[in-house]
Amino acid sequence: MIRAGVIGATGYAGVELVRLLLNHPQVSHISVSSVSFEGQHITDIYANLFQLCSGTLCGKSAGILETADEVVSESDVVFTALPHGTAEKYADACIREGKKLIDLSADFRFGRNEAVFKQWYKKSWEYPAAHEESVYGLPEMYREQIRGARIVGNPGCYVTSVTLGLLPALKAGCIDTGRIIADSKSGVTGAGRSPTMTNQFCECGESVSAYGVGAHRHQPEIVQNCSQAAGLPCTVVFTPHLVPMSRGILSTIYAPLAGDFSGSAGEITAELRNMYRAFYQHEPFVRVLADAKNPATRNVRGSNYCDIQVYAVANGTMLEAVSVLDNMVKGASGQAVQNMNIMCGFDETAGLQLIPAAF
Repeated sequence: MIRAGVIGATGYAGVELVRLLLNHPQVSHISVSSVSFEGQHITDIYANLFQLCSGTLCGKSAGILETADEVVSESDVVFTALPHGTAEKYADACIREGKKLIDLSADFRFGRNEAVFKQWYKKSWEYPAAHEESVYGLPEMYREQIRGARIVGNPGCYVTSVTLGLLPALKAGCIDTGRIIADSKSGVTGAGRSPTMTNQFCECGESVSAYGVGAHRHQPEIVQNCSQAAGLPCTVVFTPHLVPMSRGILSTIYAPLAGDFSGSAGEITAELRNMYRAFYQHEPFVRVLADAKNPATRNVRGSNYCDIQVYAVANGTMLEAVSVLDNMVKGASGQAVQNMNIMCGFDETAGLQLIPAAF
């Protein structure tokens, strides 16, 4: 059993972590922190946790929001769900105190490449030694490295959907990596809990809009993953869209096929699906759908699953992959708990055996 702590517990990703950890069979204690609501009870902010985050499970605080330093001292594994550029000092503290940290911001997503982080997030590193310890937290790519890690950088939500949608094809070397196009759509929780002109109902309701075109911060992370999986440089055109739903991501990804494919588009589609099913057959949270089924966000809502379907289109000359996930679970907090399970030697599915709601 372990003691877990969440710093930034009142943001959307933070409270989703609390929800998942409360049901985790290997977590005996949860400490929670929030700068904005310090001293209040977490159920004052999220009434869905009423009578659930209390008593011995939530330790001495019994759901009272503490300071971040208190959370570090009380925990074996710390989750940081904070604005970009603020998790480093807690990672440094965890290293010094022999604890583990999983960060849900971008701080540890670029390995030792500070230049890329600084270019996209306009911040420099203050604790470079912490980055020497970090591992990128996409289990389907880096499970063995995660197993021995003390610091893990949880991937971005868009990045997870695009990477998993392409990973088998990239590993097989069967697409042209110089011409990848990713079109993604996300629910409004992806914009965060703080009110802005972007996430107000009157701005995003009854409307779909592209944003961050050619300049979204997940772009370099997608390129990094694709290039590492393929073993050669990749060029990706990534366009995110905001859609009027609370949670979920759907990514449609296109790339020219390369390699030894022959036959009709239907035959190539069948070959691609068999390749994807073989690649993901032992992955507990990736489902390659049956031939007649297409991914839909409602079929993964509230779960840690990523559903994928693939096609050969344009007369069998291009790959089209469609992937869906819940941006708050497999795209954020669920993947963080999955990483915790791997780091701590638990069953990888512990606390994550969540059946998606049917509607």
